[in-house]
Amino acid sequence: MAKSNLWTPEFLGMSLSSFFQYMTHYALIAALPIFVIDFLQGNDWEAGLAMTFFQIGAVLCRPLAGKWIDQFNRRKMALGALGSFLAISCLYLAVHNLVSLLAVRLLHGAIFAIGTTTVAAMAALALPAERKGEGIGYFAMFSSLAMVVGPFFSLLLSSRYPFPVLFAGCVVLALLSLWCGTRQNPGVFDGKTSEKQSAPLTWNSFIEPKALPMALSGGLLFFAYSGVLVFIPLYAKQLGLSGFTSAFFAVFALVIVLTRPLVGRLFDQAGAKMVVYSGLLLFGTGLIALSQVQGLYGFLAAAVLIGGGFGAVSPAFQTLAIQHSPVRRAGVATATYFLALDISVGLGSFFLSAVAAQAGYPVMYLMAAFMIGMTAAVFYRIEAGEAVIRPQ
Repeated sequence: MAKSNLWTPEFLGMSLSSFFQYMTHYALIAALPIFVIDFLQGNDWEAGLAMTFFQIGAVLCRPLAGKWIDQFNRRKMALGALGSFLAISCLYLAVHNLVSLLAVRLLHGAIFAIGTTTVAAMAALALPAERKGEGIGYFAMFSSLAMVVGPFFSLLLSSRYPFPVLFAGCVVLALLSLWCGTRQNPGVFDGKTSEKQSAPLTWNSFIEPKALPMALSGGLLFFAYSGVLVFIPLYAKQLGLSGFTSAFFAVFALVIVLTRPLVGRLFDQAGAKMVVYSGLLLFGTGLIALSQVQGLYGFLAAAVLIGGGFGAVSPAFQTLAIQHSPVRRAGVATATYFLALDISVGLGSFFLSAVAAQAGYPVMYLMAAFMIGMTAAVFYRIEAGEAVIRPQ
């Protein structure tokens, strides 16, 4: 029997739209601390506020995004969210002080949450049921690539040109995201939920209860991952490997790309448990290896293990969160999962930074590995207690 088509114009469009949104996000993460300190004459604390305000906006609006996706016309929702993302990107060109930057970051976080949730939910809806695990894995791969390409793009422009050139480049990326996210067959995403819009608002109007177990599992995973995302540049500097930070993330992303076809098929054919447990084992082993690194080869070997493990488990949890939820609640389920990730990255950055300050980075990465063990234990309890993880 022939496989259903995975790379439809709708799925590819949403994947590319997500890529350009995340590329903009990671480009700004890399450049804004330098912008605050060098251009706005700020300090490290004020540079950190730029990320904090972005996260506040994202956390506040993520639940609303899920409800709106399921309540309103999805294609118009994408047009509005991605158009707003473009408008917010233009505002960086008008930033001349810290207050205006923080205001833009707050709005940007809110719109980013809505835009990324919208395209993720629509990508999941565009996938055939029997290839959903494989498809969501490919979708997640695009954001992983953006994590490498975004900072490279940012540092390339900011090192050679004034900051307005970088901000103009981000406007171009936002325009590409809008173009890719809205050029689909109009009939594919025009549907909306049959729920009454006048129904009373309760907490589960914004949170999908059936997605919460996988959101918890994903949250623990990203708590540990925040130690990699945020602190690898500082750890590399301590090891005398600061010139190889980009190589670490390039290897990380390359492993995800190379293993994605195998992992996606394994999920759909053998079930989630095989992917999740093997991925967690790789991720945990990579964090332990990272804590014991002495030189470049060990540093890059840890990137291979972490990339293979994280690249397998993260899309698996996202797929399960959506599969365990009603189809009409795909938007809320996606938002519930992403909300847990937003919160966990923030908490992980805070607590793991405290561990690093008191005990050093090796101990911090051992603590992150312990959190991966906790993730495996929680997943086991969910799978054993609810018996909901099945091969597709």
